[in-house]
Amino acid sequence: MDYQIALDYPIISYLDRKVKADAVNGSVVLPDHTQLPDEDGTFVKNFQEHLQSLLLTDSIWATLQADHKDGQFAIGQDCGIYWKLSDPPEKGAEAPDWFYVPNVPPMLKGQIRRSYVMWQEHVPPLIALEFVSGDGSEERDRTPLTGKFWVYEQAIKIPYYGIYEVKKSQVELYYLTNGRYKPMVANKRGHYELPELGVEVGIWQGRYKNLYLPWIRWWDKNGTLLPHAEESQALTQVQITQERLAKELAQRQAELERFAKKEERLAKELAQRQAEQECRAKELAQRETEQERFAKKEERLAKELAQRETEQERFAKKE
Repeated sequence: MDYQIALDYPIISYLDRKVKADAVNGSVVLPDHTQLPDEDGTFVKNFQEHLQSLLLTDSIWATLQADHKDGQFAIGQDCGIYWKLSDPPEKGAEAPDWFYVPNVPPMLKGQIRRSYVMWQEHVPPLIALEFVSGDGSEERDRTPLTGKFWVYEQAIKIPYYGIYEVKKSQVELYYLTNGRYKPMVANKRGHYELPELGVEVGIWQGRYKNLYLPWIRWWDKNGTLLPHAEESQALTQVQITQERLAKELAQRQAELERFAKKEERLAKELAQRQAEQECRAKELAQRETEQERFAKKEERLAKELAQRETEQERFAKKE
């Protein structure tokens, strides 16, 4: 989605009369990102800010790549967003601690971006995040033309503006509605939903690198934490281990099934052999019974024969 805007406030201010006159008659040439300062000489407020920016970028990178298959998006970290011409030039810029711009090239004419220039791009960031180091008054300053809150709301017109306070373990998010920032309401998970990105943003208490802190992080629309590179690597390793164990388990189950089938086959063979043995035993018993009957019959016949011979001897003596 493109966020085309028209700047409501003049980009030229605090310049001498000649430059203003040239601007009016159209002969002035507006500077681009290569001609404007890329720093204002101030220090990063604390050591956590660098890691926090890395965590935000790292964990959402895969989502942005999926949303922008052409690679047309940019992420800025403490980079100046120039919204007006001033003297000195850096007075006409604000540098959010982290911001994302959709549908713009990551480089301009083959050059790495030094800053983001609104009169050159005309596309505001979708979201800007500020990390509070002081009391938060700077990030909530609504003073016209100079206050951060005012500049993001009225000049640059960034749809989502977030203020993250690590000391308070909180983040508050604003959405631009009818030209004004309205505080967003967190969902039941305590996250703020960004439907344009299909993600949620909120506070995660945990360890990143060597710091255990309440970090601002991304979740998908189902409430699943978007992992950073180290977590993804760990998850991948866990998945690899789980797949290996699953294969080993499947192999063992297959072996057990083969063993069970072999046992079943052997049991059938044993049962068959036992049945054959029983059959043979029955046949043997039957034969033994027949032999006993035959022996008794022979014994009876022998007795009859002996009796007949005795009778014949008696008869012969009588004669």
